[in-house]
Amino acid sequence: MKTIDIVVPCYNEEEVLPLFVKETNEVIDTIPDYSFRYIFVDDGSKDKTLQVLKTLASRFPNVKYISFSRNFGKESAMYAGLKNCDADYVIVMDADLQHPPKMFPKMIEGIEEGNDCCALYRAKQTGESKIRQFVSKIFFSFQNNISDVKMPEGAVDYRIMSRKMVNAIMELSEVQRFSKGIFCWVGFKTKWVEYENVERTVGTTKWNLWGLFKYALDGITAFSVTPLRVIAVMGFVISLLAFIYIIVTLIQTLCFGIDVPGYVTTLCATLFMGGIVELSIGILGEYVGRIYMETKHRPIYIAQETNLDEENDLI
Repeated sequence: MKTIDIVVPCYNEEEVLPLFVKETNEVIDTIPDYSFRYIFVDDGSKDKTLQVLKTLASRFPNVKYISFSRNFGKESAMYAGLKNCDADYVIVMDADLQHPPKMFPKMIEGIEEGNDCCALYRAKQTGESKIRQFVSKIFFSFQNNISDVKMPEGAVDYRIMSRKMVNAIMELSEVQRFSKGIFCWVGFKTKWVEYENVERTVGTTKWNLWGLFKYALDGITAFSVTPLRVIAVMGFVISLLAFIYIIVTLIQTLCFGIDVPGYVTTLCATLFMGGIVELSIGILGEYVGRIYMETKHRPIYIAQETNLDEENDLI
């Protein structure tokens, strides 16, 4: 019998967890020849998520959990789950039921066809605001244009992976992680399956526009140096234009004498150059900041409590 671990990051999900386990159990009970185990990762929740997980673990022997000492972020939670799984296949999904468990049979079918991964993407973002849909569309388009790592528009973390692929992902131990990009960067044969977005029925989303912006920025800087190259090109173009302007000014001065300096022209040029400099410093700062954080070699997460057999205090 093949084994499947279900890795589920959780942050303040006390309301939805019992329903999540109930609906997921209903699905896996219909799938023969596979043994399932849950690995919930409590990402420093401030509600009763851990207590709910303990209750579920007492009722279901296949429910395991890891509880962080504080909130390290969803990326760290996914890493912790993958680090502690040992099954033949691993499913990564959210606890809010927006990743419908009913897709399990189709995902398993996809990976049993010989693929190392069967990943899902949303063709329509039903239930999400127009602004969020627009930002998502822009991000995927921009990311795919500037990076060698290509992701279908609407790609999500919801997927099933082979042991071989999970082992490869674990070789990438950067602290500032962008799993959507990492899943694609490691390669392996992936089948993409479309699914319909499911609106959250219990609880509230933990994402806001600012959080999504920072997440997108992490994705861009993690897999592309194009912004740095853009700075270099801008610097060259501006320097060339400035050199041409100097030559023109010298010729005008020699031929027609000194003209009355233009206040507006000078002000616009100064503000424009100041903006370019600030933008350039900001982009450079993003990359330098990532280097700074990686050189600290801090652990990706710290587990405070777990019911797994392995010792997971510091990884």
